[in-house]
Formats: sequence, C-alpha cells, structure tokens
Amino acid sequence: MTIYQNGTITSEVSDFLLNCFVRSPSWKFWLSLPLSLLFLLAMGANSVLLITIWLEVSLHEPMYYLLSILSLLDIVVCLTVIPKVLAIFWFDLKSISFYACFLQMYIMNWFFAMESCTFMVMAYDCYVAICHPLRYPSIITDQFVAKAAIFILARNSIITMPIPILSSQLHYCGTNVIDNCICANMFVSRLSCNDVTISCIYQFVGGWTLLGSDLILIFLSYTLILRAVLRLKAEGAVAKALSTCGSHFILILFFSTILLVFVLTHVVKKKVSPDVPVLLNVHNVIPAALNPIVYGVRTQEIKQGIQRLLKKVC
Repeated sequence: MTIYQNGTITSEVSDFLLNCFVRSPSWKFWLSLPLSLLFLLAMGANSVLLITIWLEVSLHEPMYYLLSILSLLDIVVCLTVIPKVLAIFWFDLKSISFYACFLQMYIMNWFFAMESCTFMVMAYDCYVAICHPLRYPSIITDQFVAKAAIFILARNSIITMPIPILSSQLHYCGTNVIDNCICANMFVSRLSCNDVTISCIYQFVGGWTLLGSDLILIFLSYTLILRAVLRLKAEGAVAKALSTCGSHFILILFFSTILLVFVLTHVVKKKVSPDVPVLLNVHNVIPAALNPIVYGVRTQEIKQGIQRLLKKVC
C-alpha cells in the first residue's frame, strides 16, 4: 500500500519476510530434524496427558487440572510457532501477512506469560503439599484451580494485549525483512520508521512485571520447600520431595533462563551473532516436550492412568 507523508511517497508494508539463520543457512536442515521430532513429541505427549486426565476419573483432582492447563498452553504455543518455522526450513515459505504476524506475536506473549503464571501456581501447589500437608485438601480445591485459571487468563491477556497493538500501530515504511523465524516483538518493532520508545518501555516494564513477579514467587516457594524438606526426619522423605520438586524447579529455571538470555542477546546484539537469538527462539518446543515428562510421566498416578488407557485402546 502506498501513502503520502510530508509530500513524499512511501510504501506501507503489507506483509513480512521471516529471514532466519542468514549467516548459517546450513543450520536450517540440521535443526529441522530434531525440531520436528521434538514437535511431534510435544504434541503427542501433551495430547496423551490431556486425554488421560480427562478420561481417568481418579485424576480429576486440582493438581492434575493444573497439569492440563500447562499441557494446553504448550500445545497452543507449539502450533503457533513450530509449523511456520518448519515451513521456512523445508519450503522457504518466509512470507507472513501483516495481521498474521501480530496475531502470532500476541499469542506468543500471552501464552508464554500464562505458562510462567501456571508454573507459579504449580510451585505454590507443591509448597502447600510439602509444607502444609494437612491443610492441602482445604486449600488446593477445585474452586482454587478455577480462580487460578481465571487469574492466569485475565492478568496475562490484559497486560500483554498492548504489545502487539502498539507494534501494529507503528509505521512500517522501509524493509519488511524480520531477522528471525518468528514475529518476536523486539525484531518487528526495529523495522518501524517511528519512535519505538513507548513500545519498548512497555514491553520491558510489562515483561519484567509479569515474569519477574512470577520468578520471585517461584523462588520463594522453592526456598520454603527446601527449608521444610531439610527438616524432615522420615527415611527417604527428603529424597522423594527433592526428586519431585527438584525436577520441577530445573524445568522452570530452564524456561526462565532461555528467555533471559534471549533478552540479553538482543540488548548486546552488536557483539553477538544474529543467529544466536534466532536459535534461542526455537527453544519454544523444548519445554513443551519436557513438561509432560517431568510433571506427568514421573507421577505414578498418571503412569497408571496412561497404562489403563492403552489397555482400553489395544
């Protein structure tokens, strides 16, 4: 689309080109193999987990409802990001429409924030289960999960909504090439001809408000859990508690560290290869593939539910 601005003719961008791994094009093929396998694993494992929790009456409990929310979020994030990335790797389909780009941006920001918030609620669930086991049934109820789900949905949808709106209102009159495999808001905004200060400030403040507050509460929960676990006298209780919550904490730490490294590489982008942030962006599928294994398969009740489900199918 062509518009007039200050007496000159400028061209308004109607679509974008996702141009990833410019300096290392051979990475596309080699990355596509593990990426496609991880995508299939993430979709399959999360789908099996959701179906098992849905069909098994014994799993209709608050803890497993939280697992269902996490699995659903992982499935949506994978479907939003990975198919387009694989289409670029395999068929060089780099083009994405203007509105599809900002829709992808909103879904990624929204669902990543919801996943972070879900991790926080699950850390609280683990804290109550270990530090206040006698009060657990009265605190972690179906009503608690319903209120937590509403909070997760409302808080993150409201705070993340302005990010794609502010970015979409910018004037894109120059290049339409995004140096990434996805429509990450920081990469898209830099293509604008306008001043992006307000947009960048909101992204920074909003992002750290959401993820920062979640991380603080998660670390606080696991600190209290660790203190309570070290006081346990029962034989094997410490090892069991650390095995369960330790794996949860490692997965949360991995999720948060990747996001932090991505932000830092963007800040010092002149000193880092442009392929590094792109490589970090395709990490989306890794937590999605690991979540059902760490949170689900290692839980005895879910393993038994999957076995009963397989027996019914076979």
